Amino acid sequence: ANCLANLGRHDEALVLHRGIYARRVATLGISHEDTILSGVNVINSLLELARFDEAKSLTRDQLLPAARQSLGADHDLMLKIYQNLAVALRDNPKRTRGDPRWNQDSRGVSRPAFDFNTGDDVLEAETIMLDVVQRR
Repeated sequence: ANCLANLGRHDEALVLHRGIYARRVATLGISHEDTILSGVNVINSLLELARFDEAKSLTRDQLLPAARQSLGADHDLMLKIYQNLAVALRDNPKRTRGDPRWNQDSRGVSRPAFDFNTGDDVLEAETIMLDVVQRR
């Protein structure tokens, strides 16, 4: 699967990655580190194919809960999952961007102040990436 991906044959790689992930879920369980790694490979293929909604859904519905349960917040795979989620949010052409309200910081500089309840995908992506960088 990885060889196909390296050759740019992402559709074929995705089929194989999905099969490997499904087999590992069935044999090892969803929270096993090898299963989670296989899920990350599926996400990578989805991102390469610009299938951002699928990548976001798989990440939020399956990978994040499983990784939180078994790996912990600072595990390399956990950080990779968050990074992939940020990419799926940021690169999705259907992403949302909340309307900024301007606030002044302590130095009097105007900065946008976002409402986190607006569904602002870009802000969420930026926040996730900042957290990943700080944890590494």
